[in-house]
Parts: sequence; C-alpha cells; structure tokens
Amino acid sequence: MSGSPLLQFKKLHPAATLPAYMSELAAGLDICACLDQSLRLAPGARTLIPTGLAVAIEPGYEIQVRPRSGLALRQGISLVNAPGTIDADYRGEIGIILINLGEDIFKISHGDRIAQLVVAPVAQARITEVAELPATARGTGGFGHTGCGVS
Repeated sequence: MSGSPLLQFKKLHPAATLPAYMSELAAGLDICACLDQSLRLAPGARTLIPTGLAVAIEPGYEIQVRPRSGLALRQGISLVNAPGTIDADYRGEIGIILINLGEDIFKISHGDRIAQLVVAPVAQARITEVAELPATARGTGGFGHTGCGVS
C-alpha cells in the first residue's frame, strides 16, 4: 500500500462507462448506469442498477458506494445501504441499490451518473471475548446521552 491505491476495472458489458473523478479534488468517482433500456423508479421504490463493471481493489482498501448529493437534493434519489461497501475480494458486477425518496417518478437511462465511489483504507480488527469490558466515564449511556439530542 503505497501512494494511490490501484483500481482495476473490467467491462462486463461493452457499453459500460469507467468511473471518473469529475473535478480535480473530488473524493468520489462517479459511476454510471449500464442499461439496455431506461427504467422508471416510482416514489418509495428501490431497484438494483447494473453498472456493467467489476473491479479488483488493492488489499487493505474498500470502495464505499455513496449517493450523489445533487440527485439526493433535487430528486430525492439515495442508496438504501448508504454507504455500501465493495470488499477487496469481490469480483462480481458492481450493482447500485437506488431508492426514490422523492415525490416524482425518476427516470434512469444508460450512462446516467447514479452514485459515487470513494476508496478508503480498511483495518481488520482482532477479535477476543472477555468477561468484562474496561470501564469508561460514559459507560452504557447512548442515543443522545452526550447532550446532542434535540430539545
């Protein structure tokens, strides 16, 4: 793991579009739908959108699949499992699970930018079972315990 991690994309469909950074300092690569025909996503509905791509990710990294902010703001389009994870050992087609949280039908066409991919380092934890956990000042307080709740 030195420098920028290498992503090796394989086109599973000849019309698939490779992901791309859309600005010089963008954190995420935009990824596009790979469809034989357009589809319509009704309000409240979700669907798996194919990308026509598979990827090999360098060990020690993952790809996080995130919504595109413009689609979320303007049309209410998001991801059901945001962020999704593509593990370094997955070699199947990348699919994007879109959900329409908006009020109108959303049309998805071939080549539409539907999500973004962010490469992130991964640390695998060592797992051990213990009889007791170390004590902290916070203890078991959660869900607004630290005063961040709305009053």
